[in-house]
Amino acid sequence: MKSWILLGAMVASTVLGDLLQSVEMKRHGEIKEFHPHGIARVLGVLARNKFLILAIFFMAISFFAFMTLLESTDLSFAVPASAATLVFETILAKVLLKEQVDFRRWVGACLVAFGVVLLAK
Repeated sequence: MKSWILLGAMVASTVLGDLLQSVEMKRHGEIKEFHPHGIARVLGVLARNKFLILAIFFMAISFFAFMTLLESTDLSFAVPASAATLVFETILAKVLLKEQVDFRRWVGACLVAFGVVLLAK
């Protein structure tokens, strides 16, 4: 039971972190200045952004939940089951971010979901 709670926490925090990071990177746009002053300015802007700070926070939770999961379960379960993030991220990319998700990506997400279900049994 503890393994499934840790897996759920890891998947949820990874999905939230990736979603927030994607939203912020799309809002910020392409980085065009690669000289030291331009990079410092961009880093300063990003360091004050609440979505990016939250994304880093959720990714840290994901990391520590995954490390704890590895302490309590086999690697052969933890790593494949963590791929469930792909399923949720595909759905949220379509629904919230309004991204184009092609047929192959949907098939891949379904295959991953099926694999995670097989691990649960």
